[in-house]
Amino acid sequence: MDSIQISAGKPMTPGAHVVDGGVNFTVFSRNATSIFLELFDSDEKPLRTIQLTPEENRTGDIWHVFVKGLQPGALYLYRADGPDGISRASKWGKDAPQRYRADTPTDAFTGNRFNKDIYLFDPCARAFTDGSVFKNLTTARTCPLEKMPKCVVVDSSAYDWEGDRPLKTPLEKTIIYEMHVKGFTASGSSGAQYPGTYRACIEKIPYLQELGITAVELLPVQEFDENEGMNINPRTGKRLTNYWGYSTIGFYAPKVGYAADKTPGAVVSEFKDLVKALHKAGIEVILDIVFNHTAEGNEKGVTLNFRGLDNSIYYTLVPEHKEYYTNYSGCGNTVNCNHPAVQGFIINCLRYWVLDMHVDGFRFDLAGVFCRDEKGWLMQFPPLVHRISEDPVLRDTKIIAEPWDCGGAYYVGNFPGSRWCEWNDKYRDALRRFIRGDENTVTEAATRMTGSSDLYSASGRGPIHSINFIDCHDGFPLNDLVTYNSKHNEQNGEENRDGNDNNISYNYGFEGPVDNPRIERLREQQIKNFFTALFISRGTPMFLAGDEVRHTQGGNNNAYCQDNEISWFNWADLRAHASMLTFVKRLISLRKNHPTLCRHSFLRGAGSSGPKCVADITWHDWDGKTLDWSDTKRFLGFRLGGAFGLGYWPEDADFYIAFNTDIHDITITVPIPSVNREWYRVVDTSVAGDDAALDAGQEEKLVVQDRYVLPANSTLVLISKPVISAK
Repeated sequence: MDSIQISAGKPMTPGAHVVDGGVNFTVFSRNATSIFLELFDSDEKPLRTIQLTPEENRTGDIWHVFVKGLQPGALYLYRADGPDGISRASKWGKDAPQRYRADTPTDAFTGNRFNKDIYLFDPCARAFTDGSVFKNLTTARTCPLEKMPKCVVVDSSAYDWEGDRPLKTPLEKTIIYEMHVKGFTASGSSGAQYPGTYRACIEKIPYLQELGITAVELLPVQEFDENEGMNINPRTGKRLTNYWGYSTIGFYAPKVGYAADKTPGAVVSEFKDLVKALHKAGIEVILDIVFNHTAEGNEKGVTLNFRGLDNSIYYTLVPEHKEYYTNYSGCGNTVNCNHPAVQGFIINCLRYWVLDMHVDGFRFDLAGVFCRDEKGWLMQFPPLVHRISEDPVLRDTKIIAEPWDCGGAYYVGNFPGSRWCEWNDKYRDALRRFIRGDENTVTEAATRMTGSSDLYSASGRGPIHSINFIDCHDGFPLNDLVTYNSKHNEQNGEENRDGNDNNISYNYGFEGPVDNPRIERLREQQIKNFFTALFISRGTPMFLAGDEVRHTQGGNNNAYCQDNEISWFNWADLRAHASMLTFVKRLISLRKNHPTLCRHSFLRGAGSSGPKCVADITWHDWDGKTLDWSDTKRFLGFRLGGAFGLGYWPEDADFYIAFNTDIHDITITVPIPSVNREWYRVVDTSVAGDDAALDAGQEEKLVVQDRYVLPANSTLVLISKPVISAK
């Protein structure tokens, strides 16, 4: 440290940048009066304190300093001082007015929370050292300095990307696999060399390739503290964790806990290795990203970075009572997303992950918050939403909104901006009711499977902007949807009060696992029905890692705190449920090989003239007649035309798809195939074993072309193939 030299530095993009033989540090704060940069050689005490002054180290709201001679791998933190808050409370002591007392270190008029004695993370740190704040909190809600993680100076310019470029897979060809980086390989059954890490995920890429997915959507990998949770598992007596990671501390930093190499800064290269390896395998990387709130919580929370640097800028506060936070996230605070400075932070962060880390897209958690102004009111034209959509650097990325928040905002079908995809919970709920066999669900199920035109056509978007899913990390996995009537979250330490009570599930006669072969076969059949519906639907399909091998959470529908076998992918399931895995692989292959199943435009019920041409869709009742939409039946049949003779789509096969969600078998009338074509069975979910779905070239020709016995709770998919002339 004796060899370093200090100068004013430059107002670069916030963060620690390795330039010109040293490091330029920049941090945003509008209301601070001074900033302190603390440099470390290790995780112990700071070896050098550098005070930044407004006269020399401030340009506008950017504080900056250049440290010549400092090397990558250096560790640092900040401190910040400012007006009011705890500085005034310490001056007045016990005689201070209530709003200035040390136990409520906030100026009620400005919302500032400055305390020059609290060490702060850089909001733009590229990496952290391994460690935990929440595990080591004192009664004063601070972490001892020697146990506090440190920010790491990272220089990734030398990383060899080996020519890696974005894959830009079209949405109509995209199949998303939602997975947890740690949970995918943490189980001993994974056989991974470094279980629960980025490296272990690389080991499992051949499995992902064989499965056929085109994108992984990673649950949060931006730095968070898993020790944030305080609940105790009543069965084990152990403290539960924040397993999912929806409580960000460092938005620029990949989680060091998922790295095999804990050397400061090594996590950045490990994450890049994963992205590069996935790209080589033809798989995109989408990050689940949480800009709606942070880990700092409410007024009783922990000061980590934002609230100590500029609380009144970064968060929306209650007007006239700015010691309190608005809570549209359900997690204690709400990020002030549409403040221009915060917008800039978010855009710069997204650009970093695209340009420096090569990710392909983002899923934005509780993106309804993006539509709120600085007072929390919903906006008609929210600036942040449009900036993300129109940003030139982000133009080729996939942007997916969870289009609601916990304060009542709900934008499914109406999320502002023409480029946004949306998690479509209307699809989820409609398909759950339909496959379960509920009455009066056929019409909505048909609308959802054909792309939800009622939601997306008016805005100029297409079916591909609907992210279709039956389940996700939040709720029952697919297996538990057909195994449990009610949630079983007793191990979450909240007396089963947490989690959604409206699961639209059914156990088919017994709560939980069974030995009864009839119930077990029906459950397996229903899972296959769900998968079939998902992959023949217009839109962009997504499913949860483990669904393809019937992973169970034992009825837990809120496993956010279960960093254990409840949540982890069980690789033994590949053998135990090999038939289901084969079924899913074949369905994915079917979808990828046939444009008829995944075109990006809405169906019109029309086609062109000519003997080979049929309408792009026609609806059929069980008897072959036009479907009666007013009926309460549990049957839905439709034919998808392969667009023979149409110039705007590649020529493809016709498909006939039929769902019987009733408890009775029926004999259905199959539409007449196109000229010189015959029907072949490719899927029948009532068929046991591997033959429920057939590989290309192995399809089974119908002996009787106009009739088919469709058993109860089953789905049929037929494909048209040219007539083979007898020799």
